[in-house]
Amino acid sequence: MTAMVAADFAGNAQAPWSPEARFALYYAPPRESAWWTEGCAWLGRDPEADVTLAAPQPSALQRPLHALTEAPRRYGWHGTLVPPFRLAPGVTPQQTLETTRTWALRQSSFDLQAEAATLGNFVALRASTPEGDVHMRALAADALRTLAPLRAPLAAADLARRHAASLTPRQRELLDAWGYPYVFEEFRFHMTLSSSLDDARERDTLGAWWAQRVPQLGALPVRGAALFVEPAPGAPFVLWQRLPFARDAIAASVDATASGAQRP
Repeated sequence: MTAMVAADFAGNAQAPWSPEARFALYYAPPRESAWWTEGCAWLGRDPEADVTLAAPQPSALQRPLHALTEAPRRYGWHGTLVPPFRLAPGVTPQQTLETTRTWALRQSSFDLQAEAATLGNFVALRASTPEGDVHMRALAADALRTLAPLRAPLAAADLARRHAASLTPRQRELLDAWGYPYVFEEFRFHMTLSSSLDDARERDTLGAWWAQRVPQLGALPVRGAALFVEPAPGAPFVLWQRLPFARDAIAASVDATASGAQRP
């Protein structure tokens, strides 16, 4: 998908997505926030405009940062709430959009304290307090239940491939029921900052860089969610629609009304 096409699709409720497209409900920082600018630059891509960006280069890295972020770059700067899924027969992208919009209007905005951490061989941001972790888990669980009727079951080959991974019995149960093993009590909110890195020094360098940046950026502003789309298998995800939570949706409506009233 070219930048021009992605720009046309972003915000276009009638975008004609392919039947092969996958949809995902993600947390994405507000576009005007420093968190959005910083995260997109780090990964080297803005999934809303679908343009490449110049990434910073921590001085202690031997390899270019761009080489260490290939995997998360395809998905865009986000934290997963509902993992990617194909639509069930008879479900349209527009129905999916309306369902997620309605869900978002039931939610309230909040700030999430975050920290950089190493999760296995990955570097990521995560909630820094138990309360924040619980809040994000509840948000994701509510979204998963709401969107469940829209989701097509995993194809047999995809299900078998996921079962081949090292999973606990409970995770296998969740995979069979929900198409993904890391949901509900197994869910851990995170925003991925790297590909899988075997070199511990690289992981430490990236973690140290973000440990310095997080206090400067402040809390993550959770003001809404976003519907991302993978247009075709293996294609980069694009941010299709932002879904403001109730308080922010009302504020946006008031601002728009005020702006309209000021026009001659």
